[in-house]
Amino acid sequence: MKNLKKHAFLALLLCLFIPAICISQTNFQAPKMPSQQNKIIIDKIVEAAHYKNYVIDYCVSKINEASEKEGWNEQKAMEITESINYKNFRDAIYNLFVVYDEVELETLLKAYEKDTAYQTQNIMTTSKVLSNNLKIFANDIVLGKYISK
Repeated sequence: MKNLKKHAFLALLLCLFIPAICISQTNFQAPKMPSQQNKIIIDKIVEAAHYKNYVIDYCVSKINEASEKEGWNEQKAMEITESINYKNFRDAIYNLFVVYDEVELETLLKAYEKDTAYQTQNIMTTSKVLSNNLKIFANDIVLGKYISK
């Protein structure tokens, strides 16, 4: 009888905790985004560092690799290339800079505008998180996930 009470108690606890765990995993928080003013500064930083061109060139190179590997016809390659839209990747860049305040962003912008070395080696090209997001973005483009039908 004592064993039966233990098993019933454990079964009751199990029934209570499994739904709690499942519910806790469905709470999704949107990534933090910078203020509107900071977004403007970030856009200027991206422009000064020519990162938009970097993103597009990276995606085009991945499309060319996939096109050669899989033997796409020119129409398919062109359709996928035309689906590249930097705006679909911009939130990842905003999220990278969310930790900086306006003064820090302005300082960074001035440094990027002064020194052309930042056009090849900068926080956006050296960030592992952003690099990984860019790989995922380029892969999604290659898979045709951004083609409007």
